[in-house]
Amino acid sequence: MLKIGFLGPKGTFSQEALLEYKKGEKDFVECAYNTFAEIIYAVNKDEIDEGIVPIENSLEGAVSATLDTLATDVDLKIKGEIAIEVKQNLLVRKGTNIQSIKHILSHPQPIGQCRNYLERNFNDAEIRFTYSTAEAAREISECKFNMAAIGSVTAAEVYGLDIIAEGIQDCRNNFTRFIVVSKTAANKAVMNKTSIVFSTEDKPGSLYRILDIFSLWDINMTRIESRPAKDRLGKYIFFVDLEGHVEDEDVRDALTMVQRKSSFYKFLGSYPEFVVRVV
Repeated sequence: MLKIGFLGPKGTFSQEALLEYKKGEKDFVECAYNTFAEIIYAVNKDEIDEGIVPIENSLEGAVSATLDTLATDVDLKIKGEIAIEVKQNLLVRKGTNIQSIKHILSHPQPIGQCRNYLERNFNDAEIRFTYSTAEAAREISECKFNMAAIGSVTAAEVYGLDIIAEGIQDCRNNFTRFIVVSKTAANKAVMNKTSIVFSTEDKPGSLYRILDIFSLWDINMTRIESRPAKDRLGKYIFFVDLEGHVEDEDVRDALTMVQRKSSFYKFLGSYPEFVVRVV
């Protein structure tokens, strides 16, 4: 049976993404991990078959732990993606008064997504980071009445908590994009996306010349993200998402040219485009 890793415990947005990815299927086992990197390494070591990890959020940007691990530490492929609308809520034990809250727990990403709300309403509260939103909810369910967690409706249901404030994220359109990592490639779909990572030579115009390849082949670039290369200050690697599949002639030819002009190049996979879902 297929083993799929997600950021645990039960009730996280990562688990929501997993269940959407395998919607209508039952032939899989959910495996909870404490960090995104642990999930990716578990796939790499064949502990599990696939892993669900976030790669970017519409408010907070890229998830650096995912990008960095995929770029240099493992040889895995992206075989799918899911984008879900994330609604953050303030969760408390039943009977907790909002004025009594002195400590707020959650994963760093949701804390960042609710920064303005927290500054307006809980400027003096202690903010404490946890491995996940569900871990924060679990801890709150066992703690004092002066604590709250930021998390999902599902987390509140799983751990028997009240939602004392709904939709506290700073922007209404708060989406997180998750990817499915595996050692096996995805089958080609009707609409596909391709991801690569590369670095350029240390010469003027190097990045421009590589990106211009996609324009010459009339390929739409849907995302570009830079990360420090970690071997020298001022050197970067670039993550790029493209429309199309590596089996498409124009995409294949363009990627061949990119590889020739790059000092480092890695193909991360071609996979079906995501479907947005509200949770």
